[in-house]
Amino acid sequence: MRTLLLALAYDGACFHGWQVQKNASSVQETFQDAVERVLGERPDCKGCSRTDSGVHAKCFCVSMRTEHPIPCERLMAALNHFLPESAAVLDVREVPESFHARYSCLGKEYEYRIWNARARSPFLRGRALHYYYPLDLDLLNRAASCFVGAHDFSSFCTLDGRDKGDLTRTITRSGWRREGESVIYTVAADGFLYNMVRILVGTQLYVAQGKLAPEDLPRILEARDRTKAGPTAPPQGLYLNRVFYRGLTCTEEGFQGEYHE
Repeated sequence: MRTLLLALAYDGACFHGWQVQKNASSVQETFQDAVERVLGERPDCKGCSRTDSGVHAKCFCVSMRTEHPIPCERLMAALNHFLPESAAVLDVREVPESFHARYSCLGKEYEYRIWNARARSPFLRGRALHYYYPLDLDLLNRAASCFVGAHDFSSFCTLDGRDKGDLTRTITRSGWRREGESVIYTVAADGFLYNMVRILVGTQLYVAQGKLAPEDLPRILEARDRTKAGPTAPPQGLYLNRVFYRGLTCTEEGFQGEYHE
């Protein structure tokens, strides 16, 4: 029995999230359909996260177990033959039996992309938030810095039964940058709560609009009350950017490094 780790990329506009849905197309079901056509079996696939409808992944990690002897490179090519153009396998590795794409994960990095121009871009429809008001990156970065460190992010998550117990997460990177007309927020942490990144973005856009000040954010964190923070930003600008394991990082170029337990 082999344990395989696969890196996927997908256009979230074409799917209703990762997890299998009863009446909608999901990345998990699409991926498992391709695996079944290649291996003649439908192994249980463990995803590194639960991306929602409309959210994209530059890299998304999946682990599965199989007795099939197909080499990793051949498996990648075969799966890409059967996957739709909206999804692709970037890399395949054999990993120790105990590996689990979600529970072995040490952290993730997300990007939220905003098209900050007066006119919308038809080429970014479903792939970036069109926000045409001016954005002060110095102000936004003052706000973003308030989230770095270990905090209870109850004010910045949607509670629907997914997240229970300790809602403390440690953010190691939080900042904004501009690339032409694109403004991009990058945030990395040891874990994320449901809708956390989108609420962080929505709240910082409230800061950009003058509805909140950066100095208000520590108070909102302390309140542990979702109603104190800003709105949930739309999903189309959100990308899972990197996934971190012990000694191994998943990127849009594939796996970098070697996993060790």
